[in-house]
This record gives sequence, C-alpha cells and structure tokens, in this order.
Amino acid sequence: MGKSLSQETIHEMVARWTSPRPENYRFKIFKDTSDFFRVEYGSVVVLKERSFLILHNAKEGRFGLDDEEKFWVKRSIDLIDGSRKILKLVFHEKFMANIAGIDFECFRSPRKEARILQLVTGHKNFMHGYAVEDEKGNIVRVLDTVNGKPLHDYVQDLKLDHQTYFYEQFPDILSKYIECIKAIKFIHENGEKHGDIRRDHILIDRDNGDFRWIDFDYNYRQRENIYGYDLFGLGNILIFLTGMGDVMMTDLNEQNHPALSSLTNDDVNIVFHNRVANLKKVYPYIPETLNRALMHFSSGANWFYDDTNQLLEDLEEFIQIP
Repeated sequence: MGKSLSQETIHEMVARWTSPRPENYRFKIFKDTSDFFRVEYGSVVVLKERSFLILHNAKEGRFGLDDEEKFWVKRSIDLIDGSRKILKLVFHEKFMANIAGIDFECFRSPRKEARILQLVTGHKNFMHGYAVEDEKGNIVRVLDTVNGKPLHDYVQDLKLDHQTYFYEQFPDILSKYIECIKAIKFIHENGEKHGDIRRDHILIDRDNGDFRWIDFDYNYRQRENIYGYDLFGLGNILIFLTGMGDVMMTDLNEQNHPALSSLTNDDVNIVFHNRVANLKKVYPYIPETLNRALMHFSSGANWFYDDTNQLLEDLEEFIQIP
C-alpha cells in the first residue's frame, strides 16, 4: 500500500477517522523517519502496510516537573483501523551513571525495546506494541496507548497522613508493585533488562487498575551485575511507595523532626543522598521486615540484592507476617 499511496487516498483515509483536510492540502509522506524533527503535525508515516497520521509530539513529565517534549516520540492515528498509536522513532543517546561507586554506561537501543515488546506480548504489566523497520532500516516501535496516571502522580495526589496511607492504601499498592517486580524478573530470566526503571514509568491502567511498565529502550553495560541498574531502580520506587513520597532530609530539617537526632549518613538513599532510606526512624510503625528491604538500598548497606528473587523473598516475608 505504501508505494501506491496518493494524496487522494490519504485524504479519504484521514477523513474516515478525523476532521477532513482542505482539498488542496498536501500531506507530507515519510517512509524514512531518520530526521524525526521533520515528521510534524499532519504528516503521514508509512511503515510496511500501514500508514499513520501524526498528531503531535509526546510529552513526558518527571517527578512533578513540567512536561518535556520528546521530539522522537509521535502520537498518531493508524489510518487502517483508526486506533491511536505512539510511534517511537530512532533516537541515539548515551550517558554514564554511577551508583555506589559502580559505573553504568547507558544508551538507547531501539532493537532491545523491539525484542522486549515481542517478549511481553499479552503480559498485563507491560505496555504493548510491535516494531517495524522503515525503508531505511530504522526500527520504529508502534505502541498501544496506556490510558492512566503515572504511579508517581497517583501517590503524590493522595490527601492522607502517612499512617493512614500505610495501613489503608499501601498494602494494595505494594501488592500491585510486587507484580511489577515479578514482571521485571520475567524479562531478566529471558536475558533482558528494562534499563530505565522509574516511578513515572509505571502507569496505572485506567481500565483495570493494573500497574504497567513503559519505556524500555534504554540499555546499559555493567560487568559486575548486568541487572544491577534495574535493581537500584526497583529499590528507589519501593522507598518512594513506603514513604508516600520522598522523605527529604531538607524537609526534616525544616520541621526540626525528632528523627534527625538518630539519622546518620548510612540511613540515606544510596543513589539520592538527600532522601531517607531508613524510613523506620521517621515512621516507627514500619515493620522491621519491610525496613530491612529498604536498607539494602541505603548508603550503609553491607550488600546489595543480586537479583529480583532476593528482593521478592524479603517483601513476601513482610507480607506474610501479621
């Protein structure tokens, strides 16, 4: 279909699913998506046997900050069936990260995300989609939209004191988060990594309440433990969920909180030194079994988790104790 597409055909397809364009409007047609900045509103991307009308660039907020435009990620309409799709075009990016003295070389890998999309087909705890090459061999990921709020926003928007949250809301949240950890375990067991585990990369599906991982095009190299970067990300989310948000040293200082007298450098997050990991010192009703898991992600940790099984075992021990 891509080779025979005419302006008249595109006009007919577009009018079937959205507002028609003026008769003299000429659609820009892209079979090569290498220059993603040129793929703008009103363009049509042709991938094999399907065509997509571009609506706008996707945006992503991060932890309460303003939304950042992602020029290589396009919201679109599939002109075959009218479904809304997200097109992730190829964007190469590299950076170095250091956690607990361990260096991680991080980079975007469209091919790796394509593999995971195929691996997690039908899995309730992941976004879904497929990958297809454009005529220049660029690996474009065609993603189903997940309608729902990021986990970060959901927790931050709760209007509860911590103790009420911990006893009334946290058990269900933790149960669903454990499903997310098991989902990461699944891809690890298949030799893959998420690569960018953050609390805003879990969306709460509005239709069924499932927690779903998104955005797994980052990859990383690390010789000691190939899953270590993912594990640190899982720990950061666990600390955030347990604390009903980040418990910041600056906030405790402003409040002259009584926990300050006992908190030490060993009690802060191994990644973010301004966040408290030893939450039991702030909220004494947090059970030791749970706090012990949190402390594996603290600056004072004697050893870190080697795999998701170890983390899951500790969390299941906490859940089983009445």
